[in-house]
Amino acid sequence: MNRRISVVGALAALCLVDGAQAAEPKQKPPYYASIAPARARMRSGPGRTYPATWLYVRRDLPVRVIDTFKEWRKVEDPSGTQGWFLGNMVSSTRTAIVEGGQPIEMHERRGGGKLLWRAAPGVVGRLSQCGSGWCRFDVHGQAGWVENTRLWGVEPDEALP
Repeated sequence: MNRRISVVGALAALCLVDGAQAAEPKQKPPYYASIAPARARMRSGPGRTYPATWLYVRRDLPVRVIDTFKEWRKVEDPSGTQGWFLGNMVSSTRTAIVEGGQPIEMHERRGGGKLLWRAAPGVVGRLSQCGSGWCRFDVHGQAGWVENTRLWGVEPDEALP
């Protein structure tokens, strides 16, 4: 009977260790990520007892993770607002938002080519590849290559596979 209890205890301890590792960030801040759910509360501190400061209702909005505390992530949104999200509210899916006052042109290939689409300021899309100042930008299945200088959510010299 004691042997059975110690095996169960060891399994429980192993589960706790695995859970703690899952809460650890995959990258060291700062790095870009996105909001995972359709509704996410930003808090003023790293805990549920801190008051909510914003309610985000825009899934995939890009954020920059600037700090971590246990399972909490301190993020900055495209407008510069900072606060804390529970770690499962932040996704590793890379997205970006079009900045500026004019639409951005989406081309058929890196470096230009045929104009396929235009994306208005404020449009959020997913990033799949970036390099040499260009990113593949996908907005609900309409994709093209854009110059990354007008995107918030990617560094100018960043390369994504």
